[in-house]
Amino acid sequence: MIRRKKLEIVLEKISSHPKPKFWLEQYTIPSLIAAEMLSIASDIHNSIKDKNIVDLGCGTGRLAIGSCILGAEKVLAVDIDPLAIETANKNARLLKVQNKISWINSDISAIQGVFDTAIMNPPFGTKIRHADSRFLLKALSIANVTISLHKRTTRNYLMKFIESKSGKIDGLYEMQFKIPKTYEFHNRKSYIVDIDLYIISLKNL
Repeated sequence: MIRRKKLEIVLEKISSHPKPKFWLEQYTIPSLIAAEMLSIASDIHNSIKDKNIVDLGCGTGRLAIGSCILGAEKVLAVDIDPLAIETANKNARLLKVQNKISWINSDISAIQGVFDTAIMNPPFGTKIRHADSRFLLKALSIANVTISLHKRTTRNYLMKFIESKSGKIDGLYEMQFKIPKTYEFHNRKSYIVDIDLYIISLKNL
């Protein structure tokens, strides 16, 4: 079992998006948060090792690659941005896990199948309203377990939404997401966003 700190150090080697797009809310998940998220999913909820995983909105691949490092059987990683997929593929080759990951340049609506686990850092819905719930709905429709990050200010709405879609919250963990100055309209060196990590299963399982 790889320790969380060691996983964080490995994930720090993964390149961020070279040209992030603000309308897609592209913020590279910090290696600290990615390692914590993956460790909770793996060590506490047994949702990574030997599992068939889908990463919706994979960005440059930290969650997909980290899942492989923690023993996922295979990962399907999806992003609508071709540059994100290109960067993620390079990152996977750097860390020698490219044979376990299939990279798909597509909108999440095109993804079909049945997966053990969906893991994702979706848009928070600040640019496109309810983009976060759109990702959740897709995850709940194709995966037995969903591991997902969301802004804490949306907690009441999302808890009701998850309940209405036959989801059951098995874990809720509070975290802080540090966003560095990324776009021209950012006027501070960094921003701290309070977030929640949701572990969701389906009621009928």
